[in-house]
Amino acid sequence: MEPGFIVPLLALFTLLVFIVLALISKRKTEKRMQDDSAPKSTLAADKSSHGKPADV
Repeated sequence: MEPGFIVPLLALFTLLVFIVLALISKRKTEKRMQDDSAPKSTLAADKSSHGKPADV
């Protein structure tokens, strides 16, 4: 295989992987935003910024 073929192929594959990971993360974030019982972030306006972070 020559570099003129493999480099664009690897670049497109990497881009595809990052797009899939971003979509999965987006879906998880939207699901968590809909859940009223999920712990709030310390960046939320109605939560103390001195508390334990939600994801720890």
